[in-house]
Amino acid sequence: MALFICFLSLLLFSSATACDRCLYQSKAAYFSKANALSSGACGYGSLALGLSGGHLAAGVSSLYKDGAGCGACFQIRCNNSTLCSSKGTNVTITDINHNNQTGFVLSTRAFVAMANHGMGQHILKLGTVEVEYKRIPCEYKNQNLAVRVEESSQKSNYLAIKLLYQGGQTEIVAIDVAQVGSSNWNFMKRNHGAVWDTSRAPNGALQFRFVVTSGYDGKWIWAKTVLPADWKSGVVYDSGVQINDIAKEGCFHCDYSHW
Repeated sequence: MALFICFLSLLLFSSATACDRCLYQSKAAYFSKANALSSGACGYGSLALGLSGGHLAAGVSSLYKDGAGCGACFQIRCNNSTLCSSKGTNVTITDINHNNQTGFVLSTRAFVAMANHGMGQHILKLGTVEVEYKRIPCEYKNQNLAVRVEESSQKSNYLAIKLLYQGGQTEIVAIDVAQVGSSNWNFMKRNHGAVWDTSRAPNGALQFRFVVTSGYDGKWIWAKTVLPADWKSGVVYDSGVQINDIAKEGCFHCDYSHW
């Protein structure tokens, strides 16, 4: 137990070191292939298109955060006031950007959405633009945090799940699973991106508890009944809970003056 508490403290501290709400300067490019980001490192597949209407992004490692940044939402706009609107567009992280020459690689739809009316083709011709961005809360109206059982799952031993529709300005840094009505919790590990797994999956209906961080704050979220005893792979299950926390970091160096 002491080892787990120490490990949890490190997770909370590492999440708190970044100032998510600050306004940052970077560059953004775009992928010309429509499915490039939906099949990205977060593992969302075609479900990514339902996260932000196809406004998707690959973020550099500091934004991807070894998968903890999957599903994070950002408002991003380009600095060219002639071509681009002051509103910009909102995107969801679905992939990692290995090219450190730009902070983001956007889907074509998201890249064009930054442009003023009639300027979409002009911004595409540039290929890369200077941008400002900040993290914003994800909002999923009438949609709880969902758990998708991955096809690799096998009852009575191996369970892999994918988390979808995570609201707020948060990151899930740990997950435990137990049979409904039991206090015998087994921890899950992040397999990759938004996918978590365990080789010690309990039998029967399953409950989950999530360690959620939001800036300096961390707390447990308990989803008491998520998977039925006859759960099936490939099916998305409603967790019955949603995470709406907003980051509370002390971002004294943030610049909001011209956003």
